[in-house]
Amino acid sequence: MKHDNYYIKLERQGYYESVDKRSKDYREYKEWKKSKVTIKKDFEALKKNVDAIPKGLGDVVAKVTKTTGIDAVVKFIAGEDCGCDERRDKWNKIPMFKRQTPNCIKEEDYNYLIKFFSTLKGRVSATDYAKVLPIYNYVFKTNNKMTSCSPCAAKVIGKLKKYLETYK
Repeated sequence: MKHDNYYIKLERQGYYESVDKRSKDYREYKEWKKSKVTIKKDFEALKKNVDAIPKGLGDVVAKVTKTTGIDAVVKFIAGEDCGCDERRDKWNKIPMFKRQTPNCIKEEDYNYLIKFFSTLKGRVSATDYAKVLPIYNYVFKTNNKMTSCSPCAAKVIGKLKKYLETYK
């Protein structure tokens, strides 16, 4: 399959509207288009799953009250503006979890990692590691520096791969 720029350029020129639908080039274009839609859907699902992680005590209490129906009773009695949202935000600042929740990955970083892991054969070059490390630092809220330590690089790459698999 060719690079994205190839298909995007021809798509903008209107090439695929006039080409024979039975041609190899058109079939490859449709396959490329389908993969882009799949990646977009996977990213949206990942984003939704990461956002569903409770941030602190406020989110846990809100989920329990919603599940049990207490929030509906309170809103019925006190009205829509019962102060629940402000209280939840304050309670989320209370440290409850030992581990820190990850940030949601950006879409362009997600696309890069999907491509990176699909072509990963074993060793990681320094340039690839230099691109992956800032993504790792953003997602896991760390400040790791570039290193030539291969176990450190393997840990970073393994943790990112597990993140993508977990939240898919």
